[in-house]
Amino acid sequence: MRIDIYRRAEHAGHFSYLAVPEGRMIPEEVVNTDWEPIDRSVDVADDATHLADFSIDDPLAQIQAKGYAITSARNLPHAVP
Repeated sequence: MRIDIYRRAEHAGHFSYLAVPEGRMIPEEVVNTDWEPIDRSVDVADDATHLADFSIDDPLAQIQAKGYAITSARNLPHAVP
């Protein structure tokens, strides 16, 4: 599968990432945030369970379930109090 990657700024200079099937629009439920396109036509293996460069777990399962895959909050570093 080929995907397009978007990112948005989080705290402390970190980013979360959104993957959608190549050429598709960002789904309406996530369009209200500031996603910027960063990569197009990224090849993803049919058996991929993690996209390390984007901290996305189970990308194909997420895309199948909701039309996109997103970085889990648990994969983002937490701010130190």
